[in-house]
Amino acid sequence: MKLKYLVSAMAVMMLSSGTAVAKTNDLASFHAEMDSCQSCHTKPINVSDSETHENAQCKSCHGDYAELANDKLQFDPHNSHLGDINCTSCHKGHEEPKFYCNECHSFDNKPMPFADAKKKQPWDTGWDQDKIQKAIAAGPRESTGVLVVGAGSAGFNASLTAKKAGADVILVEKAPFSGGNSMISAGGINAVGTKQQKDHGVDDSVEWFIEDAMKGGRQHNDKKLVTILAEKSAEGVEWLESLGANLDDLKRSGGARVDRTHRPHGGKSSGPEIIDTLRAATKAQGIDTRLNSRVVKLVVNDDHTVVGAVVHGKHTGYYMISAKSVVLATGGYGMNKEMIAYYRPTMKDMTSSNNITATGDGVLLAKEIGASMTDIDWVQAHPTVGKDSRILISETVRGVGAVMVNKDGNRFISELTTRDKASDAILKQPEQFAWLIFDNQLYAKAKMVRGYDHLNMLYKGDSIEKLAEKTGMKAADLAKTVSDYNGYVASGKDTAFGRDDMPLNMTQSPYYAVKVAPGIHHTMGGVAVNTTASVLDLQSKPIVGLFAAGEVTGGVHGYNRLGGNAIADTVVFGRIAGENAAKYALDNK
Repeated sequence: MKLKYLVSAMAVMMLSSGTAVAKTNDLASFHAEMDSCQSCHTKPINVSDSETHENAQCKSCHGDYAELANDKLQFDPHNSHLGDINCTSCHKGHEEPKFYCNECHSFDNKPMPFADAKKKQPWDTGWDQDKIQKAIAAGPRESTGVLVVGAGSAGFNASLTAKKAGADVILVEKAPFSGGNSMISAGGINAVGTKQQKDHGVDDSVEWFIEDAMKGGRQHNDKKLVTILAEKSAEGVEWLESLGANLDDLKRSGGARVDRTHRPHGGKSSGPEIIDTLRAATKAQGIDTRLNSRVVKLVVNDDHTVVGAVVHGKHTGYYMISAKSVVLATGGYGMNKEMIAYYRPTMKDMTSSNNITATGDGVLLAKEIGASMTDIDWVQAHPTVGKDSRILISETVRGVGAVMVNKDGNRFISELTTRDKASDAILKQPEQFAWLIFDNQLYAKAKMVRGYDHLNMLYKGDSIEKLAEKTGMKAADLAKTVSDYNGYVASGKDTAFGRDDMPLNMTQSPYYAVKVAPGIHHTMGGVAVNTTASVLDLQSKPIVGLFAAGEVTGGVHGYNRLGGNAIADTVVFGRIAGENAAKYALDNK
């Protein structure tokens, strides 16, 4: 039997049983019994921070994820929304493996050998200032035109745009795989004037987009930035589609007056579709992408011009890259409890739907060299995070028809209101939680909802009375709520709460409910930027050579972000940052 199939069979056996076959709890020892170090490493051993060779070796023996898929498992980590990520994201050669899924989930089963280790990630251990200064003193180890920090949607779009403009690009990401918060985005990308809107007969305008975003942000957005977001939003969708993304579907998010959120067909989540597309495009363009590589210092010269950064590589240690320009695309600080406690203390004990990488690195790096901040203390709570979990129940679920009720089964607000108002309303309900209820029509329509079922988050009843019994809601109250709502759908007018889009009634069993409560979702404030995505100093002047895009920045969303505007932000301003970073780099060779 070939080694590949022997090892694959053993891997499946371990996955299925949850029992480690090896006597030791690291894969190096296990493989040493079969072969030498060269089973995994080059000779001489030289491991890149991205562990590229090692991951290729994994697949050469074990096969790709499609071959490792195991339908005997309740939860198959080789067939997840994270896509084709590095094997070494979970499997470790010389330490206990880390089941990355449980950074957000809490799976009881052990679908990999030696699971449940709670190792700290490299970015959890602090920044060694002495080693940083030594790296600066030693001088650059290498140079590039544009250095992009963070491989989420903003970083990928900046990198691809800078590369297309003719600049040399290095993209660094501190996590063992790319994607950031964008990877777990569910809703979609807001855009106005697209082919999709035309095909669906949606009457929309740039002015409406701007008005909705400004109203959602309580008029504290930077209108110049919002205008750019609106005007370039359709171009952003076309750009993603040109790279291979499917954004055929169209729906409405809270705070929008029309259907404006573009997403994949079949009810799929938008994040995996967009990130998989951007990953593939970045690879096809040959962009130097480095994982396990955390930027820990922005380096400036005597003129206060940014000239590079110090990187902490998992295997290469601390080193400096000189760059003509740097783009910060590091995301927000929704998983940094210290920053949340400082800037928004009322939310310090709240759960977060964010990727664990959302620790505010870009804000800290920029502040250290004198960057100005905008709305830094404004943090958004998403109203529908799975109760006692970190799983976001997408706004799409309400957008395509779900109804929100309190613990007794009574509606208390329009489901399509803005996130801040919905969150506040839930927190005023008894026990500070709510239920989203829907029927089999929505279950069949939205693929992501079936994913929540797969995660055992849905309550199910063959009748409204049975659903009430399983959830603890009052049967009479819930039955009246559903009957009233069906009447509103039939008449086209919600006389109770003014919901203006009711695409589905609730008439087809079985009926479903998911328990939700507000959780930290987005940090609206961050690094101050102008319309060219240049980072501004405390005197509101551009810091030469430094650009930023995405959730690391402030100003676009004001005090509250509308659903669908985050991905639009990362695409539109990611491209603007990449374009201007490349222009500066090429003009200053």
